[in-house]
Amino acid sequence: MSMPEAPQPGYGVDPWCIHEHELHLDRLTQSESVFALSNGHIGLRGNLDEGEPNGMPGSYLNSFYELRPLPYAEAGYGYPESGQTVINVTNGKVFRLLVDDEPFDVRYGRLNRHERTLDLRAGTLTRTVEWCSPANDTVRVTSTRLVSLTQRAIAAICYEVEPVDGPVRIAVQSELVANESLPRLGEEDDPRMAAVLEHPLVSEEHSANGRRVVMVHRTRRSRLRVAAGMTHEIQGPERLSVDAECFPDVGRVTVATRLEPGQKLRIIKYLAYGWSSQRSRPALHDQVVAALANARLTGWEGLLEEQRAFLDTFWSGADVEVDGDAEVQQAVRFGLFHILQAGARAERRMIPAKGLTGPGYDGHTFWDTETFVLPMLIYTYPTAAADALAWRHMTLPLAEERAHQLGLEGAAFPWRTIRGQECSGYWPAGTAAFHVNADIADAVIRYVDATEDTEFEREVGLEILVATARLWRSLGHHDVHGGFRIDGVTGPDEYSALADNNVYTNLMAQRNLWAAADMAMRHPDRAERLGVTTEEAASWRDAANAMMIPFDERLGVHPQSENFTNHARWDFAATKPDQYPLLLHFPYFDLYRKQVVKQADLVLAMQLRGDAFTEEQKRRNFSYYEGITVRDSSLSAQTQAVIAAEVGQLDLAHDYLGETALMDLHDLARNTRDGLHLASLAGAWNALVAGFGGLRADDGCLRFAPRLPGGISRLAFRLRYRGRRLCVTVTSEHACYELREGAPMRVIHHGEEFELGDVPVELPIPPMPTLPRPAQPPGREPAPRRTDPAGRRLRPEPQSGARHGAAQATERPVTRSGP
Repeated sequence: MSMPEAPQPGYGVDPWCIHEHELHLDRLTQSESVFALSNGHIGLRGNLDEGEPNGMPGSYLNSFYELRPLPYAEAGYGYPESGQTVINVTNGKVFRLLVDDEPFDVRYGRLNRHERTLDLRAGTLTRTVEWCSPANDTVRVTSTRLVSLTQRAIAAICYEVEPVDGPVRIAVQSELVANESLPRLGEEDDPRMAAVLEHPLVSEEHSANGRRVVMVHRTRRSRLRVAAGMTHEIQGPERLSVDAECFPDVGRVTVATRLEPGQKLRIIKYLAYGWSSQRSRPALHDQVVAALANARLTGWEGLLEEQRAFLDTFWSGADVEVDGDAEVQQAVRFGLFHILQAGARAERRMIPAKGLTGPGYDGHTFWDTETFVLPMLIYTYPTAAADALAWRHMTLPLAEERAHQLGLEGAAFPWRTIRGQECSGYWPAGTAAFHVNADIADAVIRYVDATEDTEFEREVGLEILVATARLWRSLGHHDVHGGFRIDGVTGPDEYSALADNNVYTNLMAQRNLWAAADMAMRHPDRAERLGVTTEEAASWRDAANAMMIPFDERLGVHPQSENFTNHARWDFAATKPDQYPLLLHFPYFDLYRKQVVKQADLVLAMQLRGDAFTEEQKRRNFSYYEGITVRDSSLSAQTQAVIAAEVGQLDLAHDYLGETALMDLHDLARNTRDGLHLASLAGAWNALVAGFGGLRADDGCLRFAPRLPGGISRLAFRLRYRGRRLCVTVTSEHACYELREGAPMRVIHHGEEFELGDVPVELPIPPMPTLPRPAQPPGREPAPRRTDPAGRRLRPEPQSGARHGAAQATERPVTRSGP
């Protein structure tokens, strides 16, 4: 029952770079996602400079979208009427190159060399090409691309052409292109695919002036306005011509010259983008012109220096070092880099599930951001986490309106959205997945604890916690026995829906209620302005203290929700390998009434609310849910890795770490083409730092319980916490804690508290009892990470009596959360 291996992408394994040593046109779309550059405001897919061939052209602006209708066979009260879809905006990446009138196209002539490198420390994508035209003229092309992390509106490209073996006539056309033709992303019946909108932009202005072009468009239905501009610095032979022209959907600057051997044409292209739902066309035009002027003032070398300095500062408080698994070492830095890109300059806008790397999931943000992405940012780049939560706060009026529509108090945040309106037409998720509200509150609690940002707590955090606490108090009820029930909700596991007392939802709501009451007490004046009374806060505490947490005494485990362990088990033995993911091959009705788990739900509760479980309960729960979890969601493996490490299943945790870390570099879900899986990228950090590092944080104290699997000999990671910068280094026998910046602090190591100051502290790691490895559903075992001396992967020995199919190779079809 083993699955076929995914085609290997051909990226070299390097600790600080992603190298592509030759061009694979059949994997072009995946590489466009992998090589995407972003700063949280602008996102440019890693398309080839010439624009063609391409898999999926992509230039995105955060929260810039078009509306589309949500059709229903049968409409119902409270169903969203329209969806929001991220759209491909004006493309400024394009350079058309003609060599003696032959268009440079990698599909023609002879490609002698083609290399690309994403440098995670420089923040650049470089490309080197040597191409012989059909007329036997050979040229070398070198390009370097960046999206500025310091100048929010700016991207820039340095494009160089030189002859290799004789003089050539060269023409380079630098373009801005709107309304590019887009291909379909996949099968039309796959609900994970984004909607594709044709010609979404209407021209309002186009102008060319010397070496500068500016274009302004608006969307047809959402009425958003976008401006894009480009200007150029040109270096080359004394004799060259420069012409500029502009049309409604195309702006072009053409540079023509003759190059002798030893000469080079160098074009530096500065791009600027801005959009608004309110500002006028002249205002946006002026904004991009001003941004271009500042970029030219900084200059190309200045932009490179700013980019490197920004990233040096980031890595000083965020880097993770892994000895023993080179692929994971590369992958965790790749993930950190892309998540930084997604949030660095988002500035009170959302962080989508795919970042700005592709149009997958229509560009929506989900609960993934608060649960998986923000924890990493909170401890590495907290400013971005604050901005993402401030965006949620800005959408609070829409969430309150949604709650009122559903007959509830407080706020009901959307399950998927771009601008704050619910965009899911699938109501068991879009309406019933209320846990998103507690997930947002949880991120607020974690951010405040990690930063002591009291202004944020007063002005942003308190209002979110109050609104979500009011939701839980109105959504649940005290039953005849005095317990507080939350019935008919959908938890993180989307193979269960409309369940009573989902343990994850109840535990997260409980924390939400407690924290809201505590925060209101800390800021009584602000709470009074929000209408919070002593009686209301007391009712939150009463509900939290009486929260129903089901437990199956017969099995000695927590059911995922009330009566879940009484359901029939899914027939895994009769399920064929090509029938995964199950949601594409079986009706939800059948999934909902069986014991089969799409993604970690109860196990996620044990990670985020570990205080609610005993160590024995964690071990028993983990083993039980391993047997029914199929990981049809890319969100699952990281959570299973964290808890596997906590309960002593270290090698299994390493296997799950590999799955989440390599989701996109190895294209395990086979849908990296439509954008990277940000939550999985964060999962590599989560599995290493929260899993093998054992990081937990609350009440101003960091707790660690580090242990390493056999395949990793050393782990070191850096954190930011309450104005401090720490480094933790773990080996098989010891952990060393070093405070690199900030005041002394309390730290707990495997339950032992100590004060960390100027002198590093080294402590032994206590042994962990060896436990039998739990079984997964047949054919759903994670691919093994450990190797023998010859470098061959070591597969785990099946346990006696366990039902095991053949262990998988390096790939399985895994989807994210959400249909």
